[in-house]
Amino acid sequence: MREKKYRFNPETLTYEIEESAFFRNFIRFFLPKFLTALVLGILFFYAFSTFVKSPDDFLADEKNSDIKLKFELLNKELDYTVNALAVLQHRDDDVYRMIFQAEPVSDSKRKAGFGGNTRPKIYENIENADLLNNTIKKTDILSKVMLIQSESYNEIFDLVKNTEKLASCIPAIQPIALDDLTRFGSSFGLRFHPILKIWRMHEGIDLTAPRGTEIHAAGDGIVFKAANTHGGYGNVVKINHGFGYITVYAHMSKILVRPGQHVKRGDVIGLVGNTGLSEAPHLHYEVRINGRPVNPINFYYEDLTDEEYYAMIEASSKAETHIFE
Repeated sequence: MREKKYRFNPETLTYEIEESAFFRNFIRFFLPKFLTALVLGILFFYAFSTFVKSPDDFLADEKNSDIKLKFELLNKELDYTVNALAVLQHRDDDVYRMIFQAEPVSDSKRKAGFGGNTRPKIYENIENADLLNNTIKKTDILSKVMLIQSESYNEIFDLVKNTEKLASCIPAIQPIALDDLTRFGSSFGLRFHPILKIWRMHEGIDLTAPRGTEIHAAGDGIVFKAANTHGGYGNVVKINHGFGYITVYAHMSKILVRPGQHVKRGDVIGLVGNTGLSEAPHLHYEVRINGRPVNPINFYYEDLTDEEYYAMIEASSKAETHIFE
């Protein structure tokens, strides 16, 4: 057994056991290095496990990227479907219900239940939560819109069953074939008249086509006027379609029908011209319901696809050269 050594401590005035040189060296040199190495090892392990991905992590990231891409594609398809439904809603409210003299579906009904998110909050705590919640919201809205639109069409169908005659009389086609049109002139609404130099209501639309192009009756009816007015309309034909509908076809070069004549939808009633208050060959076309002028473009649903219909609306709205009455 090693003999203990004592050392006098002048501060305490007592003898104290003297520590061995090995213990002093351990405390002074080895222990700090050991603790430093231990801390560095722990930090390295944490950094490696946190920032260096394992093969499983790479596989999971690849799957997540694939899922995210599929959700983005699904969102684009949903956007396309929502836009297609908007087309149906427009025709439902502005065309079909106007034709059958039914009240349009109210905005409050169409937008009922669209507020808030009824999905569990678990979707807020997962990866790509915003994308998932956005997709869920769109599908919810889409399902509600489709349900409301389906109910609306059921109402329209009931009206159609009792109004077969009305359906054939409605001015539902374009009076000049789409292939024969060269461009749009003035559209429906307030316009500056290029000849009279005043602002006035333009109660129809102007369809530009070569002189002599055939003009067709937009619906079944009886011609009640076919003459040269010696005024703004020039050679004009007016057809009474019944149910409050009247159509007007002006500036013809030649009239091919007579007053009292029954016409069917699509019959040729005249040829495009430049008579009356006009600067170039075109057809001025009006639709009136119970004496009130309405935009004829809303009735082109019989012979146009959705793409053609909306291309025509866009072209009409962009028409800036108003050279006709």
